[in-house]
Amino acid sequence: MRSPHDREIAALALPALGTLIAEPLYVLADTAVVGHLGTDELAGLALASTVLLTFHALLIFLAYATTSQVARLIGAGHPDRAAHRSVQALWLALALGVAGMVLLIPAGQPLLRLLGGEGAVLDAGTTYLKISLLGLPFMLVLLAASGSFHGRQNTRIPLALALAGAVANLVIELVLIYGFGYGIGASALATLIAQVSTSAVGTFLVLRWARVQGAGLRADPAEMTDLLVVGSALMVRTAALRGSFTLSVALAGRMGTVELASHQIALQVWGLLALALDSIAIAGQSITGRWLGAGDGERARAVARRMIELAVAVGAGLGILTVAARNPLANLFTDDPLVVAATASVMLMVAVHQPIGGLVFALDGILIGAGDHVYLAKAMVLSALAFAATAIALFAASFGLIWLWVAIGVLLVTRAVTLTLRWRTATWLRLGA
Repeated sequence: MRSPHDREIAALALPALGTLIAEPLYVLADTAVVGHLGTDELAGLALASTVLLTFHALLIFLAYATTSQVARLIGAGHPDRAAHRSVQALWLALALGVAGMVLLIPAGQPLLRLLGGEGAVLDAGTTYLKISLLGLPFMLVLLAASGSFHGRQNTRIPLALALAGAVANLVIELVLIYGFGYGIGASALATLIAQVSTSAVGTFLVLRWARVQGAGLRADPAEMTDLLVVGSALMVRTAALRGSFTLSVALAGRMGTVELASHQIALQVWGLLALALDSIAIAGQSITGRWLGAGDGERARAVARRMIELAVAVGAGLGILTVAARNPLANLFTDDPLVVAATASVMLMVAVHQPIGGLVFALDGILIGAGDHVYLAKAMVLSALAFAATAIALFAASFGLIWLWVAIGVLLVTRAVTLTLRWRTATWLRLGA
């Protein structure tokens, strides 16, 4: 029941949850507040947050690739190179954030319309999205900074930043909406303020460490390009994953406003639980990268095996909690009785997904830490195709929202099989920096 690796894993995994939940926690708080403004506003938030979280997920490699590379370089005895890579990750995040903001602001409303938005739902979603996109560069810079901290096995600072940002976001939007009577745009503004503040602090701390290590602070195009190449496979992996969830939102939107609102609530809860499991994967990235960088493949495999066991156990516990809390959770996000009833039913499927999700996220983190990015991309594309085929077939046959979540289960099972097959080989155990 116990392992000598448990203390090290817990010391990284528990605080790592803070960084992972930052952006989804903003959206979850927004969902709870906006849900009481009306069903149209909640449905509009569902569409806007899909675009935001898709872009966030596509560029999550800024954290993941930085974590694994910094951990490997430190394990190999090169902290100066690790610091230089961290600085370049910040520059790359800023460049991608500005480019994304410029591209997505004019494309925002057409994207929401493509996802099924119309009328009051489209108007609400457009307002939230345009304001939120102003915070995109700050959100991505914080991702890169967090990757640097995780690579150094310092998960306390990202946790502190995430908690501070979440609290500030919630307080500001409650004051603006309930104190001054503003609408959905105030919710997005509160998130923007929190993102700017936490990003500034995280950047300052990374740059201070880089100076101590003797690393330059100027942009290095060659190094940034190398980081982008390393992250390209992770982008493909994440694009396939987010594409699957985007398709799920589009299908739910075409089932009706109640179904879309219920799907939004369930998807946000599912995502938050997934990130709780992914905190163990963050530990996997950092610890696996460090031991492989130090040339100790045996230790890397032993710690990874224990992370898998813990993740499955945590997933089972989260599933039980979800079943017990499904009705209070539904009532927390909306006053609409139809949405409450539909959400409570879908939460049962969310609960069933958790143990298999624990296995998937643990294996994912281990293989990211090992730099096995190309295989992860291929496995995710296969899983996404399995989901798309199942979901579209069920929708065409007029099956309801519950069956859409069955299709999401197919996605998870396919990922579990492909990643387990890889884990059983020694191909991923590549040693050195």
